Amino acid sequence: MPAEQSTPSVPQISHQLRNQRPESPRRPSKLAKIDGGDFSDDVEEEEEKERESVDRNMSPNPRIQRYLVAIEYIGTRFSGAQKQATGRTVVGVLEDAGVHALSNVCHVDIERISKRKPGEVLAPHEPSVVKRAVNHFLQKNEGDMMVIDVQCVPSDFHARYKAQERTYFYRLLSGKEPLSTFDKDRAWHVPEELDLLAMQKACQVLVGRHDFSSFRAAACQAKSPIRTLEELTVTEVAPSPYFPSLLEREQSNYATVGSISNSNKSETDCPPCVTAPSNQLIENSGGEVIQGFGIRKRHRCFVVTARARSFLYHQVRLLVGVLKSVGTGDLTVSDAKNVSAASPMAPASGLYLGHVKYDLSPNI
Repeated sequence: MPAEQSTPSVPQISHQLRNQRPESPRRPSKLAKIDGGDFSDDVEEEEEKERESVDRNMSPNPRIQRYLVAIEYIGTRFSGAQKQATGRTVVGVLEDAGVHALSNVCHVDIERISKRKPGEVLAPHEPSVVKRAVNHFLQKNEGDMMVIDVQCVPSDFHARYKAQERTYFYRLLSGKEPLSTFDKDRAWHVPEELDLLAMQKACQVLVGRHDFSSFRAAACQAKSPIRTLEELTVTEVAPSPYFPSLLEREQSNYATVGSISNSNKSETDCPPCVTAPSNQLIENSGGEVIQGFGIRKRHRCFVVTARARSFLYHQVRLLVGVLKSVGTGDLTVSDAKNVSAASPMAPASGLYLGHVKYDLSPNI
């Protein structure tokens, strides 16, 4: 007998990020460091009250299975996360407008109903089935969103309130050349040179437990501006997409040839796998080595990593804006904790939600 077919009910989704809101016309100009108990960090109390309100409105249904779903997406063509009357949103097809996600998380409730016997409830789908089915639907549309993981969780598990830690990444590309087509809407282009050491020193000033009132938007709904920034770092990495240069390809080839111990041929007997083109690198009259024709000059790529239990609205983008100003010399390291309302906010296009940490059992 063929297996029963089923149709899932319309899912109810809870997400991590909120819609884009207007910026604050004024922000306090002082970053207050919190030591001891002078100020109470009521983040946990605030979240607990919100969690209790959600729990009171929930009516657990034993016929419904709750799944935790991790999603990656390119945020460029989304108008935000919440469903809207007009404009394509993350919830509408399945956070901030233009923000990307390597792994955003939501929970969804699905009731599996038999197609052959309407009203008959079947056993819940396996997580792999949910992942495959949702991705099939998503790839038939724009193809800029994909489910990367699914796990069964208890009916009272909440994707937002159970999160223990969130990690964001921000990409900056430094250099005079215009951004590559492949990097458009994927990073913040900074034409000036950036001082990596200065930005790293500024991170040391900003990391830790502070009153981040100067790093929140006017529409921020958090009751307390106090947050503990567990990590704030700047790292220089290879630009992406990255393709090896001629020198790198030659070095890789020689390393491979040298590792073949059973070969009877000497290195001079091995024909070269790479023939150097004559126009990739050119030395001008001043002795400076420049790119040959048709070879794009690479930007320097910097990644800011911010990790905390929770963030204020637009906090990461405002932090990156200050770090960028320190890197260009518009602000000093000491200025980082005394920012003014005129400090720039980094655009959404370079921001990536990297990971949301939970205390999960693999066999929930």
